Amino acid sequence: MSDLTTRYPLSGITVIDLSHIYNGPYATFLMAMAGADVIKVEPLTGENLRSRGDLGGVALPFAMLNSNKQPVTLNLKSEKGKQLLREMVQRADILVENFAPGVMDRLGLGATELHKINPRLIYGSSSGYGREGPYRDYPAMDLVMQAMCGVIDSTGHPDQPGVKSGAALCDFMAGIHLYAAIMTALYEREGTGEGRVVEVSMQDATYASLASNLGMLHARGAQAPARTGNRHGGLGVSPYNVYATVDGHVVLNAPADHHFRAILEVMDRSDLKDDPRFSTRTARVQNCEAVDELIEQWTRQQLRDDVARRMLAAKVPCAPVRSLPEVMVDENMHARGNLQWIEHPELGRVVLMHSPLVFEGTQRRPIEPSLPMGACNETVYGTWLGRSTQELAALRSEGVIS
Repeated sequence: MSDLTTRYPLSGITVIDLSHIYNGPYATFLMAMAGADVIKVEPLTGENLRSRGDLGGVALPFAMLNSNKQPVTLNLKSEKGKQLLREMVQRADILVENFAPGVMDRLGLGATELHKINPRLIYGSSSGYGREGPYRDYPAMDLVMQAMCGVIDSTGHPDQPGVKSGAALCDFMAGIHLYAAIMTALYEREGTGEGRVVEVSMQDATYASLASNLGMLHARGAQAPARTGNRHGGLGVSPYNVYATVDGHVVLNAPADHHFRAILEVMDRSDLKDDPRFSTRTARVQNCEAVDELIEQWTRQQLRDDVARRMLAAKVPCAPVRSLPEVMVDENMHARGNLQWIEHPELGRVVLMHSPLVFEGTQRRPIEPSLPMGACNETVYGTWLGRSTQELAALRSEGVIS
């Protein structure tokens, strides 16, 4: 089903994608862009993310996560729908789902039953809290997980309530780890010939991202502030903040002493390089307010992009704080091919992402825009599974496919 004229790392691998929203679809998107044949199985009404375009008029997140997939519809509550899934599983290498724990078992399509059909199947599962443990039945979305994982409590300014991350961190952290778990099991299968179940919880996948905050908690105990604003999460580096400019903001980070000396040179304040408040990282952390005041007195008189240009020329970690419209046309990501302008059949000309996984020596798989619901029913159920035109018509009339 995939383009076999170019060999990609996952060429010849077939994935049955039952997942929805962000977490599972991102894992299967990475597989698709690595060359796998990904069959996206949706209920007759379509997956939830398709309908999120209603208020804004476009469903860009769906398009971002479902390039290069073959969408089919299937009623898994019908016996004939279950039978079609079983037939697909017989021919597949990987199945991915992110339903609440127990849903697939109640349908009679859990990992144990599917392994009876195909012992080589890699069954990948993701949920909020995992298949075991006291929280397994709690409903979970990214906002809920940010609260439970400590992301909200650690984000924001010390004198204000915590705020959520603008990014859907927990969903995508889980998706990345789910991809990793499935690829690990696929590698293991090369030696054993047997599949296995792998699972990733959003809660587990997010914890490590709070390493700096946890480090400060360990070191300072009850004296550790819950939130540090735009300063380092562990208050271990200074300068490390967002600074105002004439026309916006920049971030500056001086992880080593030579970085701070370079900042002083750019600001024409080399006279302060031996000032005991600033000469070492420890001293700067202890005097972080003075450091920030010194820097912002200068940046407030400069243009945002000029500050970034001059600091980067001095090898100082620095970046302008950019808006989403600026990020979408980023020249570096477009030059590398990770962002591409695509003519989408439903959305028009849009920027879509490729996979961040680059396989040297193999050209990126061309982006194929996401397709309408059920667009590949005939290809998958007819050509691949061998159902006749009459049988497909009957399945539609019986509400098995749409």
